Amino acid sequence: MIHLTPEQHVFVTERHLATLTTQRPDGTPHVVPVGFTWDPGQGVLRITTRHTSAKVRNIEAAAASGGEVRAAVCQVDGGRWLTFEGTIAVARERDEVLEAMRRYAVRYRTLTEDPRRVVLRLTVDRIMGSSYMTR
Repeated sequence: MIHLTPEQHVFVTERHLATLTTQRPDGTPHVVPVGFTWDPGQGVLRITTRHTSAKVRNIEAAAASGGEVRAAVCQVDGGRWLTFEGTIAVARERDEVLEAMRRYAVRYRTLTEDPRRVVLRLTVDRIMGSSYMTR
């Protein structure tokens, strides 16, 4: 289980965007801006998106070829930065979508219900970041 330092926890609760990096089927990186929330109890980052997005297609294509699918989320603000790496999966369960929307509303803004909404769950197994935040 990943535990954030107090400085890291503050950073991931402030209102910032990040980038999500997944891998396209041809092996090239696909990097897009995202909002995310951190769930310290589960060690999971949640990102909401539509089921038709390229990031969902990339994750599902990689999953279909077998093995775990890895991704990275990087948040930067001036000299402060954190990168979260881990396995990623698409969740479509209503409870998971509602939980992601609830957490997103706390950090960013309230989202409207959308039947196309899914959740990307990044189970974090590695964190890199600004040296003062990782001590």
